[in-house]
Parts: sequence; structure tokens; C-alpha cells
Amino acid sequence: MQSGKNERERDEALLARYRDGDMAAMEALMLRYKDTVLGIARKFSFRTFAEVDDLAQEGMIALYGAMGTYDASQGKAFKNFVYICVERRICSYLRFLSRREPGGERADLDPESIAEGETPEELLLSGESEGEFRLRLSKLLSDFEFRAVTMYLEGMTYAQISEATGKEIKSVDNALARAKRKLSDHLR
Repeated sequence: MQSGKNERERDEALLARYRDGDMAAMEALMLRYKDTVLGIARKFSFRTFAEVDDLAQEGMIALYGAMGTYDASQGKAFKNFVYICVERRICSYLRFLSRREPGGERADLDPESIAEGETPEELLLSGESEGEFRLRLSKLLSDFEFRAVTMYLEGMTYAQISEATGKEIKSVDNALARAKRKLSDHLR
């Protein structure tokens, strides 16, 4: 029991340092939870035949968002909060894939049947995580990349994003790819 308390205290100390601008603390947390994210990605990959790397990248994005929004006063340990955020992000990504690939194996996927139950507290925390994540995105990405990513996160298809922004689908695809690279580079 004592090691769980020490782990929670270490996480909270690293989070406090990260929020004060210490990038080494951010990297330490990312490294600490990298295997957890990879494990969750493997679990979903095995059940859905999705690429582990893609799911892990989505999970790392969720981890980054969780670092900015975790609130210890909610009574939940950071590692539990991370697990919830990562699972939800991967489920959202899998739902997106199932809409993008009609008729394929993924079209029959129901990620909700994989995830555990959702409590109102978890839904609230998940919403906070997404809001904080979008704020960080707006600082990192160009205006068009941010708009494309925001629409993508809201579940819009490439065609819908193209129509809403007046840009070609290829431009939307390129903007999302650039955003993904920037996030990857930023998280490393």
C-alpha cells in the first residue's frame, strides 16, 4: 500500500513541476506511462486488428492532455485518470476508423463493448481533458491545422472538414498529417 502512495506523490510532484514549465518533468511522466499507453493500445489492437503504433500515438496524445487537466482534488489517482483518458481517446479513434472504412472489418467494431462503464465523474474529467488539450493545440498548430484537428476530434469526416473549410480533401489530409507530426515531435 505504501508504494501506491509514493507513486501517487511522485506523479503529483512531477505534474506540479511540469505545470511550472519543467519539460524534464513532462518527459519523465511520458516515459513513466509510455508502457501503460502501449499496453492499452495492444489490448485494443488485438481486438480490432488496428495498428498498435497508431493507437499508441493516440494514447500518447491523451496522456499529454491528461497531464494538463488532472485534478488531484477529484480523489482519483493520476494513473487511473490516464487509463480512462487513453482508453477513451483510442475508442474515439476506432469509432472514427469504423466510419471511415465502411464495409471493412472495422465497420462492425463497437469500441464501447470493449471499454468499461462510464461514470458521470469520468465523463466530466474526459471533457476537461479535451478542452485543455485543444487549448494546447491552438498554441502549437497553425490556424488551419488547429481547425482541421478540432473538427476531426469532433468526429467530422475529411469530406465534411473540406466542405466546412472550403479546402480540398488533400489539404485537410496534409494539415492533419502535419499536426500529427508536430504533436509527435512535441511529445518526444
